[in-house]
Amino acid sequence: MSLVAVTAAALAGTLVLVVTVIRDGTTSATSADSAPRFDPVEATVPATGGATGSPPPATSGPVSPTPSPDPRTSRPGSVDRPGATRPGSRPQVVDHGPRSGNLVALTFDADMTDAMLGNLRNGRARSYANLRIVELLERQEIPATFFLTGKWVERYPELTRRLAGNPRFELANHTYGHHAFTRNCHGLPTLPAARLTEDVARTFRVIEPYGGRQTRYFRFPGLCHDAAALDALAPLGVTVVDGDVISGDPFAKSWRPIVKAVLSTVRPGSVVVLHVTEENAAMTDEALPHILAGLRDRGLRPAVLSEVLAGG
Repeated sequence: MSLVAVTAAALAGTLVLVVTVIRDGTTSATSADSAPRFDPVEATVPATGGATGSPPPATSGPVSPTPSPDPRTSRPGSVDRPGATRPGSRPQVVDHGPRSGNLVALTFDADMTDAMLGNLRNGRARSYANLRIVELLERQEIPATFFLTGKWVERYPELTRRLAGNPRFELANHTYGHHAFTRNCHGLPTLPAARLTEDVARTFRVIEPYGGRQTRYFRFPGLCHDAAALDALAPLGVTVVDGDVISGDPFAKSWRPIVKAVLSTVRPGSVVVLHVTEENAAMTDEALPHILAGLRDRGLRPAVLSEVLAGG
């Protein structure tokens, strides 16, 4: 069940009251048209970066983080970042922002697993980075928020630097290797309970050197979480973001069901869940122009996640 609550978020040192939907307990997402798609899709540009990748050079301006061996006792990321909360208590789970106004958040998950890396190495997949999506957002100056896995960042360091360098894009955390935090989560391998906290902390450390508009927002793989998973994040001072519009783009065989899933449910304050992983979300770039046109027809305007959750 959902409870509407008023939460306090510290933004630039000022206390702002934000209306969000907060949930506890186990959640999971199902997607339409979810039959696995394994046919290789031709990428616009070959994948960049090595198997482990590297952070951007010093000329890009970021400051290298100082990793902590114990995330439960380490200070979380900058407390003034969007999504940052007081560490030590179970994080809030947010589905959407206030229903007033006309803002919606387009969020793109950048998944990367060991199996996906294996597909790249043996040629079964060409790319898990959909450059056509990024180019369209850049060309039309559309704000968006990217939930990055650490392994995706390491595989595509140059593209990560490109995302971080765009002032219209926000960066958020989607775990290190896209393992599930609960059992029976869409067939994903489950991460041991003792490793949950460090997995998320490690991802923040991987992303941090790239700079840009970084946040303390976090999204569970498959949107699967329970009380134990939420408790594991308590030391990190994050806000968990699910979403109220599930596009169903992973493994979709046509762009039309994606567009229908989004435009039939989107409302002011919505958080739309899409993917930028080309090989296993091959139709998202074809669906995106139709989604953007449909939002305009409905008088809705894309904005970064922090702005949507703050009600503009």
